[in-house]
Amino acid sequence: MSASSRLTGPASALWASACLSVLGAGWNAGAQTPAPNTAPNTAPNATPSPAESTPAGVENPQRAWQHWTLNCQGCHRPDGTGSEGTTPSLKGIVGRFLSVPGGREYLGRVPGVATSPLSNADLSELMNWMLWRFDKEHLPANFQPFTAAEIGQLRGAPLRLEASQMRADLIKKADESATP
Repeated sequence: MSASSRLTGPASALWASACLSVLGAGWNAGAQTPAPNTAPNTAPNATPSPAESTPAGVENPQRAWQHWTLNCQGCHRPDGTGSEGTTPSLKGIVGRFLSVPGGREYLGRVPGVATSPLSNADLSELMNWMLWRFDKEHLPANFQPFTAAEIGQLRGAPLRLEASQMRADLIKKADESATP
């Protein structure tokens, strides 16, 4: 029995409204798929339609966006800005990790990545999409997309309590290397 079938009256309507808000304005409830040629979220600074372009290492932008929506945006927010004090922002910063030693490895070992239920292939595609989506301006010219094998190796050694200190150290190094 689904949760919605146990609800009646106003509770049922509230449940349906919550589901639709999670799925986004472009959801076609009858077909159970995103409506064609609509952005998943039309708010300012919202995630663009996954079909806008295809970043390196992303075979299927729609699938990557769906994985983001279902596995990441709940904490990192639809626009990648995170929540101060609890969830780091990705917007305008995540690509900078690729410019310092240990940064790439850090991205594959953070708790949300290392413990993700996604397969290594889906996770590598999501990581590549996320880098492109939230910080393509800082992607190095020689950027090599994450691979399933690389993600599998990195997530085998997840970061725990040291993740936030490592993040701060890597950002400091990125800042220092960016200044002449």
